[in-house]
Amino acid sequence: MIANLQCVVLDCAEPLELAGFYRSLLGGAVNQEDRRWAVGEEWATLHTPSGLVLAFQRVTPYQPPRWPDPSRPQQFHLDFGVPDLDQAQEQALAAGATLLDDGAGERSWSVLADPAGHPFCLVRH
Repeated sequence: MIANLQCVVLDCAEPLELAGFYRSLLGGAVNQEDRRWAVGEEWATLHTPSGLVLAFQRVTPYQPPRWPDPSRPQQFHLDFGVPDLDQAQEQALAAGATLLDDGAGERSWSVLADPAGHPFCLVRH
């Protein structure tokens, strides 16, 4: 082993706003004091209850992915395990997500986008 994953960083236009969105999905603390990162106008963090840290960095001009358009690919996505897919999807939409593909009720996951356009999946576990 060479390294430990410390956080996942997402580019966006509004770091603090996107950190708040993910807090509504995952819980945790936005911009919790941590010697590894300085937060401010250009950078925000979310320390989740599971120990995962997400970071959000301002990119200007920001161009969001357009899933499934290969000319603006998703670059990466996050999968979140949920016990009730329908309920989790409703809550994510209420928090500001956009539904991209619900699978027409024929599979155990749906694809949404965060407010900055990053696709993520809610997966029934």
